Amino acid sequence: MFLQEQFLGNSVQSWIIAGVIFCAGVLLIMALKKVLLARLKSWADNSDGTTDDFIVRQMQRSIIPLLYYGVFFGAVQYLNLHPKAARVIDVASLLYLTFIVVRLITDILRFMLMQYLSRQENGAEKQKQVRGVMVIVSIVIWVVGAVFLLDNWGFDVTTIITGLGIGGIAIALATQHILGDLFSYFVILFDRPFEVGDFIIVGDKIGGIEYIGIKTTRIRSLTGEQLVCSNTDLTNSRIHNYKRMERRRIVFRVKVTFQTPAGVLARVGDMMKEIIDGIEHITFDRAHMAAIGDYGPEFECVYYVASSDYLLYMDVQQQINLRLMERFEQAGIRFAHPTQTLFLNN
Repeated sequence: MFLQEQFLGNSVQSWIIAGVIFCAGVLLIMALKKVLLARLKSWADNSDGTTDDFIVRQMQRSIIPLLYYGVFFGAVQYLNLHPKAARVIDVASLLYLTFIVVRLITDILRFMLMQYLSRQENGAEKQKQVRGVMVIVSIVIWVVGAVFLLDNWGFDVTTIITGLGIGGIAIALATQHILGDLFSYFVILFDRPFEVGDFIIVGDKIGGIEYIGIKTTRIRSLTGEQLVCSNTDLTNSRIHNYKRMERRRIVFRVKVTFQTPAGVLARVGDMMKEIIDGIEHITFDRAHMAAIGDYGPEFECVYYVASSDYLLYMDVQQQINLRLMERFEQAGIRFAHPTQTLFLNN
């Protein structure tokens, strides 16, 4: 019979069945692509998020081609192939699958990292900075995929892995300071001890963060010059971040003369409380005569400013000082200043 005739080691019937399997699979994938994928794409276009767009894009880029190849591979497996032809198909299949999987992993890592950065302050700037780092990460993933591929093809990858290990150690020793700053950059990126726009104090350096790079961070000091610090130095230091301050605690002292009557001294704390309660954005805590100093009684007052704005704090303190001077003048209270009284016995 015609169907039983042999052609390239397989009967005509086997070739027809393999062709039917391939055509049926292709038609099914095309229907799936036209119906399901089209609906998913329409749903993604009408939604606000980007995750659904990423899923649809990866289905078009990776899943659909993988399904096409799966149909081809399944149809070919029905045939009795020559060992060399079967070996070529196995090698090509492994190469294609490794390419698809490695590309999918790098795309997922990039998407997750970009999504994480987009939710942070100055996310667009951070995304630009990370693109260079993602190139290095992608190269490492592709190298690992290549080693996996060679190992499954039967090559001895021990020498390659040893060479990569020795080369990695040599590179790490030669660039240890750069790698240290790079890892510190990731610490700053994910732990977020400070961000662009924050006002910080590091040691004796004071200023606002202007730029966070892969190796260095740039700070604009109060005197105007730009300070360039390595990321490692910053992550190893104690940082005072005033941008994260929810409220500012203020302690100030006022000294009056010894000649102030005791009855008047008893009212100084109430005067301070009345003055502070009459100013917006601040909360009174306490006011006491804390000590008797060399030049007169010392009153200590504590209040809170409900903001981290330094200019607001200075405006508030100025109002307090002016009103305090006015009240002291009305009550006949004099501020103490460094003086000495000499008593002479005749």
